[in-house]
Amino acid sequence: MNKDLNYYMNLRYKIEITEDKEEGGYVFSCPELPGCITCVDRFEHGLEMIIDAKREWFIACLADNTPIPEPNYIDDYSGQFKLRIPKSLHKSLAERSKAEGISMNQYCLYILSRG
Repeated sequence: MNKDLNYYMNLRYKIEITEDKEEGGYVFSCPELPGCITCVDRFEHGLEMIIDAKREWFIACLADNTPIPEPNYIDDYSGQFKLRIPKSLHKSLAERSKAEGISMNQYCLYILSRG
């Protein structure tokens, strides 16, 4: 498949929007495309501007033969991963989850979700 500008423009990249409390307005960025960012005074103009920023970002990369990362989609992840831990930590997690009356999987998920 020819990965040209049209190909990349049709991919669904994540867009992050941050209010700029110091300068006013909003910052629109595509975190999967380092440096692809635009600032707007009015929120309504942000989507149009970030699309233009992506287009220019892709054009520059294609002209320089710089690799362009493709977006990560939630469906690309199974929700499972294997983790090796020390036996003492395994014991501690098993005991704590038992005390809470939940599975160790649920307990670990709870701990991870708290950051």
